[in-house]
Amino acid sequence: MGRDTSKPRMKSGKLVADYKLAPSEMTERVTPAANLFVLAHMGIPEVELSGWSVTIDGLVERPLALSLEQLRRRPKRVIEAVHKCAGSPLKPTVPTRQVANVRWGGADLQNLLGEAGIKADATHLWASGLDHGSFAGEAQDCYLKDVPLSRLAAADLLIAYELNGAPLSERHGAPARLVVPGFYGTNSVKWLRRIHLAARRADSLFTNRLYNDPVPGAASRQPVWAIAPESVIVSPRPGGVLPGGPTEVWGWAWSDGAVRGVEVSVDGGRTWHAADVEARRQRSWQRFSYRWLADVPGDFELCSRAADADGQGQPMADARNAVHKVRVTVA
Repeated sequence: MGRDTSKPRMKSGKLVADYKLAPSEMTERVTPAANLFVLAHMGIPEVELSGWSVTIDGLVERPLALSLEQLRRRPKRVIEAVHKCAGSPLKPTVPTRQVANVRWGGADLQNLLGEAGIKADATHLWASGLDHGSFAGEAQDCYLKDVPLSRLAAADLLIAYELNGAPLSERHGAPARLVVPGFYGTNSVKWLRRIHLAARRADSLFTNRLYNDPVPGAASRQPVWAIAPESVIVSPRPGGVLPGGPTEVWGWAWSDGAVRGVEVSVDGGRTWHAADVEARRQRSWQRFSYRWLADVPGDFELCSRAADADGQGQPMADARNAVHKVRVTVA
């Protein structure tokens, strides 16, 4: 699927990876927009807001072209959701710990597709952005991702134009971006230009080549769509020196579905203890807490691992959602 508009000028035409907070700095339930990470594979485009519109076409009965003002006239939905970076597609087993919890505001995509009329043979939604250039040595006409149309059943996909109640900034995809709560951030296409419904997956560097993981025990690969269970320890912080006595080990846990449980280890993963986990609100991350009686002096390696309702959990290493570890000293 090629873009149907002239290409905007790119600010640099190079990868922008602006990682913000370490886990110990993720103390706020809602992450300020200024602290939200940025990953732009081919740089950031210069988009003229006055002439921008998003097209909805393909296997629809009534193609649409919507300006930002027309999107704003639709009922606005606000979704609080965890926003997780999948990491570099060239290093898929390296965890980045780049995660945020934000409130997206925008037009409900399911309603917009209802206006357009989805044809019966449509199975996938293709989303393309205005960014273009080269990544991993290959020229790309646009950044293109796909989402199975069955994801609409979650009823929380947006064409978002607000972040935490304010207009999207240029760095975060202004004037509007696709938001797929529960999917890794790579699927929430920034600088959105086109939504195309099709009867198959899209064919592009970013859909069926990069961002595809091996299926354990099989020769096939699966797209990096749903967020796997993961957790990070916010406190104590790495290298912290703790006084002896009761200590709260707390952090955030998240997944595509709700996190069923979190366990904490204070001995590098040899033994595990159940933590208290709060209920999830919309698709937000969930706070967990474990009371540790740190009454023996020495060095300790704290770990946390989350599991979802299906029992899927975190591996100890070699995965984007590998167990987070924090070394501390009890004085």
